[in-house]
Amino acid sequence: MSIFCASVTRISDLERLDFGLRELPLEQWQDGDYVVCRVTVPPGGLRAVELSSGRLAQAMDGDVVVGALGRRAATLEVVGDWRASDGVRLDLMTPAGLIGRITSQSRFLQPLIQLEYLGHASRGEERLGMGQFVADLDQKEFQLPVVLIVGTSMSAGKTTTARIVTNRLKAAGRRVVAAKFTGAARYRDILSMRDAGAERVCDFVDAGLPSTVCPAEVFRSAVGQMLAILAAHPADVAVIEAGASPLEPYNGALAMELLAPWIRVEILCASDPYAVAGVVQAFERRPDLVAGGAANTSAGIGLVQRLTGLEALDLSDPASYEALDRMLRDLLGTP
Repeated sequence: MSIFCASVTRISDLERLDFGLRELPLEQWQDGDYVVCRVTVPPGGLRAVELSSGRLAQAMDGDVVVGALGRRAATLEVVGDWRASDGVRLDLMTPAGLIGRITSQSRFLQPLIQLEYLGHASRGEERLGMGQFVADLDQKEFQLPVVLIVGTSMSAGKTTTARIVTNRLKAAGRRVVAAKFTGAARYRDILSMRDAGAERVCDFVDAGLPSTVCPAEVFRSAVGQMLAILAAHPADVAVIEAGASPLEPYNGALAMELLAPWIRVEILCASDPYAVAGVVQAFERRPDLVAGGAANTSAGIGLVQRLTGLEALDLSDPASYEALDRMLRDLLGTP
């Protein structure tokens, strides 16, 4: 039997220091609680668990996973909530350790790891949760210009775009910090920004949230923590991704509102040109650039321009970098 501390535990000391197990009734469970569960892999199901390093491990029946209770509302994959559990049966809703009970799942997604609740991670009488491990930071004022990357849905190309933008800014001699402000836990996304050249990365896990499907006041506090993390590192620009889309229940619209004073560049990633038109109409705002699947071909780029009048670039093609660099330079100023 292997014991996997999933990446939502990366802010904690659970891998280094001993902890106990305490069974609690469902009515005492809370968002962000660290729970210990036994794994069952369904026939033909996914078995990956993302570890605190970001590496993917392959779980087997009988292994144990430590993750955090939370909620997910993914339009293309899984909807779930720990509150839908019977106190025993749960599911691994993301490989990063977001744990709840699935209430809706795409038929195009393989079955996810099923879990049996064994108890809460605890020390003495104290349960352990994400909020206890949030770093205590000096609240340095955030003043960086922001390149904000939003999308029309999940899997619209936001993280890829964030990686490319980070790389191009770094190549231009700018010091970059990067973050993912909304979504469901997955460490690989911000690690890819670090690989692209960001000198400091963070996401809502660093602020104590397993996902941003949470009350607005909780999310506001998490944004303050993420901004403090970014402000603490010397930098010239922040690249910030809002996961999912602003219209989904991940607090994306609130993230855009809170970041508004610092946004200098806004890039919309979309799955298709009609989604671009829909988001532009729904939010009554016009991004500086459209990227993602909507811009994968000249036909898509042309349709985006015809429907919305917006510029679109296929960022998977290095030939687009000259235009991207020029736009970043024009909107951010010369480094």
